[in-house]
Amino acid sequence: MYLTRYTDYAFRVLFYLGAAEGRAVPISEMARAYAISRNHLVKVVHGLVKAGYLRSTRGRNGGVSLARPTATIRLGEVVRDTEPDLKLVECAGCVIARGCALPRPLKEAMRAFMQTLDGYSLADVVADTRGLQVLVGGH
Repeated sequence: MYLTRYTDYAFRVLFYLGAAEGRAVPISEMARAYAISRNHLVKVVHGLVKAGYLRSTRGRNGGVSLARPTATIRLGEVVRDTEPDLKLVECAGCVIARGCALPRPLKEAMRAFMQTLDGYSLADVVADTRGLQVLVGGH
């Protein structure tokens, strides 16, 4: 399975903010730290705010911060909210679709994948933040 760049950036934003320990972080800071386009991050951050993961604060000391505790943000939930289509293959229009048994094991594999991600929270992946702290601390 291949996750989109959007989901990758969403996880990066969440990891950064999880390590920032409640501090409002400007999008430009994260863009510099990750060496990625600020414009891409603006779109991702907007989606994460709409989904309720982040809060945005305007003004001189503004930025974005987590809207929920890290322990309540499940990785599977983030993937479901950021991936437009979680199918492993597209069967529509396939000439053998009516008689093919492949979709069943693929659906089972996807359920197992998502179940594994649901078993982890943002807190789990930012628990040991030494590496992230270096990134966040260098703002």
